[in-house]
Parts: sequence; structure tokens; C-alpha cells
Amino acid sequence: MSEYYNQLAEKLRSTLNGKVTEVVVAFNEVNVIANRENLHEVCQLLHDDPAFQCEQVVDICGVDYSAYDDSNWEGPRFAVAYQLLSIKNNHRIRVKTFLDGEPPIVASVIDIWKGADWFEREAFDLFGIIFEGHPDLRRILTDYGFIGHPFRKDFPLSGNVEMRYDNEQKRVIYQPVSIDPRVNQPRVIRHDHRYAQTEASLAMNAISAANESTSGKNDA
Repeated sequence: MSEYYNQLAEKLRSTLNGKVTEVVVAFNEVNVIANRENLHEVCQLLHDDPAFQCEQVVDICGVDYSAYDDSNWEGPRFAVAYQLLSIKNNHRIRVKTFLDGEPPIVASVIDIWKGADWFEREAFDLFGIIFEGHPDLRRILTDYGFIGHPFRKDFPLSGNVEMRYDNEQKRVIYQPVSIDPRVNQPRVIRHDHRYAQTEASLAMNAISAANESTSGKNDA
């Protein structure tokens, strides 16, 4: 399979020359890094060209690199990744394009794949990415009055507002979040009395095994 994807990568490089910055094969997957201004043209070629013929977009997702690699990331903050599938040729191609600026903007591919509709709305809702040419770019997961984009790295885990039903007003209202902001910490195994018995048992078992081995040799 890797040899097939290496050959596919060569076809992509020759066909998309000047429209992409990189084509790499990693973990038996071919990845195309497209220039933002050429993204729509690249996707159109991948859809139409018989050598690629990606009839289906399986997923479109946003990426926020602002806290990537301990904040040592020096490239554009946002990216959009397109997971493409060719049913006829039985292969997959991932296309990624990097975006900067506020708001990040890229061309919609809904005219190429109708299935891109909800994917692009989701990336807009959660990351604030604008897809130019989308006919109905509205939030899809958060509420109508939601402020901010919850998958951005600078969005607080506890959010900014909370919702509750007000008995006096007889309706649902928003209010400032009432819980204290917190930062999730990875689980740490501490070497204290909780593990002392286990360590002692392991040591005793090792001693017993050594004694039995020695005893067996003496009997022989």
C-alpha cells in the first residue's frame, strides 16, 4: 500500500505543481499542503481528474495551532483539513491549508462536494473560520446567542456564560458563568504509602522466587 501512495504522491506533485507547497506520504497516508488561494482549484482537480477522482469529502475540520508544541509554533494560527475519499480508485487523500488573520478565511468547497455543507458550518461555529461562498454559514452546534468559538485554544474551559430557567421571567436566560475557572491537570502517580505495600510485595515475591530457585539447585 505504501508503494501505491508513493506513486500517487508523485502524480499529485506533477499535477498540482505550483498550487501546493508540499506533498508527503506518512503512515501510509498521502498529505497535500495547498496554498490558501489555490485551495478551491486543488480540490476541483482532485474531484475531476480520473487519476484521483475523490468523489466524497469524508470530513472537514479546523485546527488551532496557537498552543501547539508548547507554544513554539511559528506558522499561521489556523488550518483546515479535508479528508477525501475516492471510491473508484480506493484511496484517500488529505488536503490541508493554513490560514492566518482574523477572521481566518478560505473558499468554500460546497459547490464541489455538497456534503461539505455541515462540515464547513461546524468549523465556522467551533473555530470561527469563514468559508467564502457558503450559502448558509450559520452556527450548527452552539446556541443562537452564543459568543466566541469554543474549540479555539484561548476559549475558557468553563465558558463565558451559563444558561438557566428563570421562574419569574418564565423563560431561559443567560448569566455570567458561576463556577471558578480551572485548568485540567494530567494524572500524576505519587510514590507514597498507597504504593508501599505493593512495592514490598513485589520485593518479597522476587526474594521467594530466588530462594526457590536456589533450593531446587541444592536438591539436585
